[in-house]
Amino acid sequence: MTTRIDAKFAKLKAEGRPALVTYFMGGDPDYESSLRIMKALPKSGADVIELGMPFSDPMADGPAIQAAGLRALKGGQTLKKTLAMATDFRRSDDTTPIVLMGYYNPIYKYGVDRFLVDALAAGIDGLIVVDLPAEMDDELCAPALKAGLNFIRLTTPTTDDRRLPTVLVNTSGFVYYVSMTGITGSALPDTSKVAVAVKRIKAKTDLPICVGFGVKTAEQARIIGQAADGVVVGTAIVNAVASVLGKDGKATADPAEAVATLVTGLSQGVRAARLAPA
Repeated sequence: MTTRIDAKFAKLKAEGRPALVTYFMGGDPDYESSLRIMKALPKSGADVIELGMPFSDPMADGPAIQAAGLRALKGGQTLKKTLAMATDFRRSDDTTPIVLMGYYNPIYKYGVDRFLVDALAAGIDGLIVVDLPAEMDDELCAPALKAGLNFIRLTTPTTDDRRLPTVLVNTSGFVYYVSMTGITGSALPDTSKVAVAVKRIKAKTDLPICVGFGVKTAEQARIIGQAADGVVVGTAIVNAVASVLGKDGKATADPAEAVATLVTGLSQGVRAARLAPA
């Protein structure tokens, strides 16, 4: 099985640079604006798109992403509409990898078998489901892999050498290293510790290692990209959307333009990085 994710990371490895992985919340602030944001991401330099599935109780997310999810839900966004957004995106872009990121509850409610069929039809390449540990692989991970989707697992600073092999079982596409303990949107951690962690994980897997949680600027992206195979940015993008919304939640300027400006700068930072020798 070779997905768009596998092909993208192979291409970037040949180019000698890390990926820019960009997260945004599906349906924030509304469907049409969100779709424009999604289309703007690769044009601005994003290599992989993480499409957020809004959920009312996002336990790993900080205030910014929680607020984005609530805005999306208030606007009528559903998992079905999030998949429809991917379908609409695929009409003009059949190469950029799309990873659905969120929580298991909406998928469980939708129905796992139906979800996997519809996700593949929509052009989804992988899943990040943050509240499903390896011990629950039979719920979604194993069926997803069988269907042809990558299942991307999170590792953290507290994932020790005893736990890491368990986490890596059935992980595919890439490994998402959460660079700090706590919620999304926290301060950037010590980058030297990130480099050590990436090296430790690389000793256990041949998969690309992408680092996220806390990256906000082009310079931070450049530094993280020196050690990692990918740099993940989410909260900063969600904040860019929020920055052009009025008190009523309506856009006072184009959210896609705000996101494009930010991502262009982040892309320049990533492209200035050089991968550390293995």
